[in-house]
Amino acid sequence: MKNIIIIGATSAMAEEVAKLYAMENANLYLVARDTLKLATIKQDLTVRGAGAVYTAPFNADQFDSHAALIEQAFDTLGHVDVLLMAHGSLPHQERCQNDSIKAIEELNTNGVSVVSLLTHAANKMEQQKSGNITVISSVAGDRGRQSNYVYGAAKGMVSIFLQGLAQRLSKSGIHVLDIKPGFVDTPMTAEFDKGALWAKPEHVAQIIKKRISKKSSFSYTPAFWFVIMTIIKCVPRFIFNRIKL
Repeated sequence: MKNIIIIGATSAMAEEVAKLYAMENANLYLVARDTLKLATIKQDLTVRGAGAVYTAPFNADQFDSHAALIEQAFDTLGHVDVLLMAHGSLPHQERCQNDSIKAIEELNTNGVSVVSLLTHAANKMEQQKSGNITVISSVAGDRGRQSNYVYGAAKGMVSIFLQGLAQRLSKSGIHVLDIKPGFVDTPMTAEFDKGALWAKPEHVAQIIKKRISKKSSFSYTPAFWFVIMTIIKCVPRFIFNRIKL
């Protein structure tokens, strides 16, 4: 029976991943800010077959609470097989570029808080010498674009951090996976027009779980985003700066 920690468990993608593990009778430790939604998800996962479902409230920006949060989760489950981090926000770019305080808040939520939590979690994983750490970042972190560069900067920081963490923890038998989704149809993106490139959260969740089980190192989700982002990253800056993206 697997033991799973999910931070940001009320996000659409994380909830779908939790459903997949619940159907395998896994024990789940769910952490999120919205405790009412968390309680509803707990009931649903129990019905779906989860072995046990524990919940805890969480505020990503309260950095001084992170160590105790991770400690409690590991103590409750004992051995942790998978830690999935899926919390975050989708900032309004124009607000951020006109208000440095808002920009810093979004960088803290989407970037610094992830680094803080992973620092504590990585040390716990290193002690048990096994397990998986998976973090949902974004293709937005691959190249800064005028439409979302504050968000992209935070996600880019997370991806670079994960590269170093993966190298460090590989010596302890721990698999680190950076998941970079493209466009996903979730409540957070409800105001966007949807097209052919948009994926459903349940499809993304299936990909995530499969890559965790296979110890994959491939980040882009769905896979066609590898091609899209390779092209975007290869566009010369003098051309890129003239493109509206």
